[in-house]
Amino acid sequence: MNPAFLTYRVSMSFRDYLHEKAEESRHNETLSYLMFVAGAILFIGGILTTLNMTSQPDWFILIPYYAKPDPGTFLALSLTFSGIALTFFGIAAGLLCSRERGWYMKELQKASSMDDAMLHKQTGKNGRRKKNSNA
Repeated sequence: MNPAFLTYRVSMSFRDYLHEKAEESRHNETLSYLMFVAGAILFIGGILTTLNMTSQPDWFILIPYYAKPDPGTFLALSLTFSGIALTFFGIAAGLLCSRERGWYMKELQKASSMDDAMLHKQTGKNGRRKKNSNA
């Protein structure tokens, strides 16, 4: 590993670490949203492909399918099921990343308030010393 990288990681404060993790979680949340959109597009593509192949498809709950040995049937079913999987996994990943980011932001707020409290404590001590030296 690069020694500069190790030095950077060692000298990073907890506040900087939380900020980086919140940014990473925001990025992952965006990717999970894109996964959801891709799943919705694949799902709609699979349904449209099935409906174009036949005028009377068989139905499983809300999913149309065409049960003939045809390459188009395999394409339609694979688009439909991969779309469903990507949609559900995208929603689950988005919720997970959103919760992580909320936790990181809450911890970052705590760290920031502690830094502010320490800064006010130091400023108060310096202010009393200046008053005593002027008297």
